[in-house]
Amino acid sequence: MNDECIHGLEGNLCDQCFPKAAPTASVSAPVSRASSASGVSKRASRAREASAPTALRTPRAEPKPTRATKTAAVPRASAKTPADVGEQRIYHVTHISNLAGVLSSGALLADASKAWEGRPAVDISSAETRESRRSILVSGQGSLSVAKYVPFFLSPDASVWDSIRARSDDPRLALDAHGSAPFDFVILVSTVRKALDAQAAAAESAPESAAESAASAPESAAVAASAGVVAADGDAAGVLTRFGTTRADAEGVLRKLRADPESPAILEAEFLIEETFPFELVTLIGVANDKVRDLVKPILAASSHRPKVAVYPPWFQPAEESAE
Repeated sequence: MNDECIHGLEGNLCDQCFPKAAPTASVSAPVSRASSASGVSKRASRAREASAPTALRTPRAEPKPTRATKTAAVPRASAKTPADVGEQRIYHVTHISNLAGVLSSGALLADASKAWEGRPAVDISSAETRESRRSILVSGQGSLSVAKYVPFFLSPDASVWDSIRARSDDPRLALDAHGSAPFDFVILVSTVRKALDAQAAAAESAPESAAESAASAPESAAVAASAGVVAADGDAAGVLTRFGTTRADAEGVLRKLRADPESPAILEAEFLIEETFPFELVTLIGVANDKVRDLVKPILAASSHRPKVAVYPPWFQPAEESAE
């Protein structure tokens, strides 16, 4: 007979389906009611005496010096180092028709980049959204506009992307995006650490040119001093959005967003990378199904960098549907 339970365990290994018998207490010889009552009375009396505080026992309850020393060492937890945000994944959504152009340029390009040889085959953002992002400066006069940065989401369920998945009316999206099915898109994935390290390496390789640029144009000093990355705690085109424009401030914004996993703020937030994001920093390409994967792999065949192509349907389903 097969004794495998519904939890997949064989024999009597499952304590829920095959509970062990409770241990039986040994039964003492019967005693008279009078002696039993007398025994209960004596035990109750001893219990009261044991629990009742006395003047003689109070001095013995003084804590030992060694225990006091251990208690004093507890505050060590308050010196905990800040959480490392380097492993935070970042996500860039693009139409599969744009992928060949990304490989041709070798990088994702910011909307306002001068490196464009031709605009994307399918624009996701509406014309109004692009114009707004081109006019908003990340840190005031003399700084770069939002459109000078390559945008990444901090969640695969970001609200703009979810509007595409649910085919809902979102003024931030172009008609091309509204008319496309979710499986027509791919998600390029990397990490905050890769972006920060790449920007730091670029800054170290050309320190003199950055200094000369700042000296010749004082108003660009803020741009030269930036880390090349910006963390936005909401939609980068939003009027109430705050930006972390230095590496330390950007990491602080990310820590705050990650501190509350239930907050919807991370679904609106963006991680912005100045001018370009090299394709070689992409670690994963997420696709909706096997058919799309078979379309993506031949496109990657001509590239020296071939990140893993992973089929992960939940990333391409509306948030409400994927949560069921």
